[in-house]
Amino acid sequence: MMGFHGSAENIGRLLNKKHIYFVPFRQDNPITKPHSLVFDPKYILDTILKALDNQQIQPMLL
Repeated sequence: MMGFHGSAENIGRLLNKKHIYFVPFRQDNPITKPHSLVFDPKYILDTILKALDNQQIQPMLL
């Protein structure tokens, strides 16, 4: 649990930075890995195209 807190804190810091864009992500397996997040690769191109317009694709958390 301590490792997740550090990761969440780092993600929170990055969310407030300019020119940092996230590919939408979701929980990996909420039953056996409740603190695990993975990005959804089908959103990579859309994320890049939005980032070129200085926009974050929404929603980030699927």
